[in-house]
Amino acid sequence: QVRLVEPGGGLVQPGGSLRLSCAASGFTFNNWPMNWYRQAPGKEREWVAEITPDGGRARYTESVRGRFWISRDNTNNTVLLQMHNLNVEDTAVYYCYHRGGYWGQGTQVTVSS
Repeated sequence: QVRLVEPGGGLVQPGGSLRLSCAASGFTFNNWPMNWYRQAPGKEREWVAEITPDGGRARYTESVRGRFWISRDNTNNTVLLQMHNLNVEDTAVYYCYHRGGYWGQGTQVTVSS
């Protein structure tokens, strides 16, 4: 059974940083690309970032490029999203996603002064 668990999230001031993590289980982690999505209030869920199975390549949506960094630890079956220079438009529920169609439960990130 695939499980994606995202602890973390929280409240951060504009310009601040936050790191999200996603603990994966129930599948061969290092065989799959992993993604982060987010959904802001009143908006559709949008793709944020993806990392290749070996962690060698990553890509980002334009609005976060240069501020967010996705990484993975294939030993501990974890994918991370390090977020810097956060702004209020980054406020959303962030989801870990497995391309086989599995979602984490989501974690709230709120950027506010």
